[in-house]
Amino acid sequence: MRSRTLTRTAAAIATVAALAAGTVAAAPAHDSGRHDSARDWPQRLVDRSPGLVQPKALTVDRSIGARRAVQEVHLAQQLYTFWNTGQQQYLDAAISPQFRDNTLPPGRPQGPAGPVFASRNFRAAVPDLTCELSDVLIAGDRITARLVFRGHFTGTFDGVRGQGQSIEFNAIDIQHVGTDRITEDWHIEDNATLMAQMGVHS
Repeated sequence: MRSRTLTRTAAAIATVAALAAGTVAAAPAHDSGRHDSARDWPQRLVDRSPGLVQPKALTVDRSIGARRAVQEVHLAQQLYTFWNTGQQQYLDAAISPQFRDNTLPPGRPQGPAGPVFASRNFRAAVPDLTCELSDVLIAGDRITARLVFRGHFTGTFDGVRGQGQSIEFNAIDIQHVGTDRITEDWHIEDNATLMAQMGVHS
């Protein structure tokens, strides 16, 4: 399963890199007339494969080059598709086995096991959790993302059973990209809003 996913990923990156570099014709971003090339640049980097989250807004430093830009956009899409779905194959494709969380919350294991642990525990409380990739900024080897998590508290968290309350809170991530995958991150979540919505006191 993982080898097929990585093969499809490599093929997708090669195709989108060719689009971004202008070596093959890009599909129009919309149907109305001429396009502003500077405005179209970041959107040409996005992998439109079904199932991958799509960034609502995207800013990419051109100086890193088309191939690196495509790679980093794709890594962001894979990582946040994991948070959007809970499917681990997206996480495995996005982060290095040596991945390190530099803002590790108490009780969460370090390394790749950490996001898996966090996702499973959170989905036990909010089974329909989604992750909107609201804003992505890519510069050098850094990906900064603004996220909006949504769902309904129908499970259990810290001994409290949900009553179907709507959940919506923000998070900011900074990801450091190595040669081919994300190697470390820093993150902050609006936990005060989340706890208030759930009716849980920290």
